[in-house]
Amino acid sequence: MTNRGGFYLDRTFLALVFGLTAIGLVMLASASWPMGFDRFDDGYYFLKHQLIFGLLPGVIGCLVAMRVPYEKLRYLAPHMLALSIFLLILVFIPGIGAEFGTSRSWIGIGSFSFQPSELVKLTFLIYLAAWLEKRSRHELKTVAEGLAPFLTVLGIIATLLILQPDTGSLGIIVLTAFTVYFIAGGPLHHLLGLGVVGVGTLAALIKFSPYRADRVLTFLHPELDPLGVGYHINQALLSIGSGGLFGRGYGHSLQKFQYLPEVAGDSIFAVMAEEMGFVLVSAFILFYVACLFRGFKIADLAPDSFGRYLVIGIMAWLGIQAFVNIGAMVGLMPITGVPLPFVSYGGTALAISLTAVGVVLNVSGVRHKE
Repeated sequence: MTNRGGFYLDRTFLALVFGLTAIGLVMLASASWPMGFDRFDDGYYFLKHQLIFGLLPGVIGCLVAMRVPYEKLRYLAPHMLALSIFLLILVFIPGIGAEFGTSRSWIGIGSFSFQPSELVKLTFLIYLAAWLEKRSRHELKTVAEGLAPFLTVLGIIATLLILQPDTGSLGIIVLTAFTVYFIAGGPLHHLLGLGVVGVGTLAALIKFSPYRADRVLTFLHPELDPLGVGYHINQALLSIGSGGLFGRGYGHSLQKFQYLPEVAGDSIFAVMAEEMGFVLVSAFILFYVACLFRGFKIADLAPDSFGRYLVIGIMAWLGIQAFVNIGAMVGLMPITGVPLPFVSYGGTALAISLTAVGVVLNVSGVRHKE
């Protein structure tokens, strides 16, 4: 750690995040070039957009989150969560909400777009950490004081995300919330019961939603319709497999030339594997693992339970999301449409993730009274 004016900064964690972000920008420049040139006559359009609307606000958010005492977040938590829920509602208002593909998950104003579900990943964690800090382990074991209030807020967020629909973000939020709830002392039988209900709800959503059913069918049998619903996963596997041990070389992916869907977003890992190969992409994954271990160490050394729950939640969110994204690309999970943290194209996702990193660094810091 290093001291800056009384603030001790965890340089190891910062370096790991900086490395992931730098790799992401370098790979985005390669993966998005054909699409940028085809759509905007500028191969670096998506990289420039990521720098201006993702990296820049993310760095500012990180610096602010590092310097504002994280203890103040517990008092701001209800207001930040309320604002996030309000923004989730705004996506349904014509003229404000913007629709991309099958999902209405963005707020669009002119050329500017913002995805509230990314913001709620952080604000809900802050609210949850503050709420759990006030609950004893005995209270958490009861339904009235533990499970019911927890499910009420989570249920509001889940309903709004289902209506968009944004099942991928919902899954990340639910899994992260369960993790923090359990670490704070929530009984295992509560989570097992919620898991059963969750599986039943997911089954119902799949049954009454053709695109979700297609994703599950494709996951189970990707060979059934390689030119239809199975096209995405088959192209991703082809991209990853053709990378071999050492890859085709930076910039030499073939699948990024209009073959692989969402090449700069959800599917960027497939391009990385094709260009970098198994050896280098495995080293990249180890970057994530090291980052998670360092983050959980920061949580373990946190000065209070609020900081501990907050950092555990942030690291669980980033770790689960990375696992889901990479797992979907290699065929271990259905494709859910969640971005790879710090790497995938998406200004809102990068900005919020870097702001969350600032919160972790804040908790890791130690201020001394002069």
